Amino acid sequence: MKDLNYYLNLQYEVKMIGAAGAWAAAIPALPDCVAEGKTPQEAMAKLEEAKKSWIESRLKSGQPVPEP
Repeated sequence: MKDLNYYLNLQYEVKMIGAAGAWAAAIPALPDCVAEGKTPQEAMAKLEEAKKSWIESRLKSGQPVPEP
């Protein structure tokens, strides 16, 4: 069975948009998995947290987790 670590180690495509002071990052393969930050680095760090929570939620509910 594939676990949380398996999915966290996959290389998901990340889309980032923004300008100075407002950045948003998303993983298109994981619907509604998005994060915002004041810098690209902050947005990416928050996205990693969001990705972990998103995947954990899907695994606990028995729903499939899309792979890249």
